[in-house]
Amino acid sequence: MKISNLRFSSKGVEFIDKDGHRLSWNAGLSKITNRFFNYFLDLELLFLWIIGYVPSHQIRKLFYSLAGIRLGRGSTFHMGARFYQPKNIYIGEDTIIGDHAFIDGRAKVAIGSHTDIASHLMIYNSEHDLTDSGFKAIEEPVIVGDYCFIGPRVIIMPGVKIGDGAVVAGGAVVTKDVPNGSIVGGVPAKLIGERQLKKYQYRLGRPRLFQ
Repeated sequence: MKISNLRFSSKGVEFIDKDGHRLSWNAGLSKITNRFFNYFLDLELLFLWIIGYVPSHQIRKLFYSLAGIRLGRGSTFHMGARFYQPKNIYIGEDTIIGDHAFIDGRAKVAIGSHTDIASHLMIYNSEHDLTDSGFKAIEEPVIVGDYCFIGPRVIIMPGVKIGDGAVVAGGAVVTKDVPNGSIVGGVPAKLIGERQLKKYQYRLGRPRLFQ
């Protein structure tokens, strides 16, 4: 008889993994502990999702910070943001992230200062290894530099680094590093131009009040 990760047989009680392979007691207890941790994390993410629709930047920033997101001075998320693991997300100063952003966070995500991000951003830093028989996850950090502009509905894939001053056109899927000052677009994103401005000094200013 099998109940979740336990198997009862004539040999007694055994821990098993999702594929039915026998685990040591230490490995089994580790899996149980991890499962309960993930239950609490799921509840936290549900709470943050609800908080994400409160029409107050200050309230949202307070609870995001309590969940472990590092938000620099003057930086904010507009409404509807969602996360997988908040504690690995770092945002610089004066960075504004548009509504309904999704930021993974299962590996480090670092977004620089004075970076303008439009609506419906998606950043992933965990994906499955298609060559692995167990379909295991691969986690890689994502870094977005200072003074970048990321257009609406952009998807940034695991392991990507976007350099300072780079521009990503709306709807692009970024699968490779983007050099400083480059303009990329398309699926997958490719170089389409260079930013003429070379010295960046501007500030973004305040976000929309009730968004």
